[in-house]
Amino acid sequence: MCCFTKPVRSVESTRIFARADHNERQFLVYSMKVDAEENLAMVLPLPVKPGTGEDGVHFISLKDYPDFFDDLENGFPPPPSERATDSALAAPPAQAAPLPVVQVGDFEASFVPTEKDFSRLDPRFRLPKDAWKKLPGYHDYGFAVFKLKPRGLQKVHPMAFSFPRRDIHSLFFPTVHIHDGKVHSKAHFDHILYCQPNEGEPLKFGSTYDWQESSSHARGFVKIANAKKLVVPDQHCYRRPMNGDLPNRDTFVGLES
Repeated sequence: MCCFTKPVRSVESTRIFARADHNERQFLVYSMKVDAEENLAMVLPLPVKPGTGEDGVHFISLKDYPDFFDDLENGFPPPPSERATDSALAAPPAQAAPLPVVQVGDFEASFVPTEKDFSRLDPRFRLPKDAWKKLPGYHDYGFAVFKLKPRGLQKVHPMAFSFPRRDIHSLFFPTVHIHDGKVHSKAHFDHILYCQPNEGEPLKFGSTYDWQESSSHARGFVKIANAKKLVVPDQHCYRRPMNGDLPNRDTFVGLES
């Protein structure tokens, strides 16, 4: 779920990468372009393992690797027949104790263990209570909160972290939208999802999961040293675009055990 605590003018070019760690955690990397006037935060609800405390999410700075998703995309070259067309049409480039806040690249980030713990955040970075009433399925989630800077239209450098996952047999992508304080049944998607199953843990592909496999192992297109162990060098990656008006919900991808 991509939730903003204040209205935004636009959100586009959302990119999300997911990979399961071997210790029952999941890595998640998130980036987008957002146009906003006010101080606000982006909230990502996470299906964390029950009982996860406020130190359960580990934030990872990718400030020095702003091209993480550009490099991932290089692993999926278009077929030769499409390259000339793409090139010709390419666009120009009483409080309870406050929750801990960490500096993660250009962001201040916090992990909110439960919905009730939002009262421990600065009021500017809370979602309206009515939003949670319309999303009863998130009552036992935790929440990663990233405080953004009001700079008009901005490309947000990748935000990365790991969390203890509730379901070790699936990968989670936060794709539900709340951009205006309201929950709509459908939303406009401008997303590309990327993932990397570990060896011996392939994706459960189905008719609704049309994933493209990378042309080589990740070391062929990702700067492994800059990626801070988020990507396994000698495994393929997978890519799935999500575009247009789609059901407004999060995305889970099953893994073979």
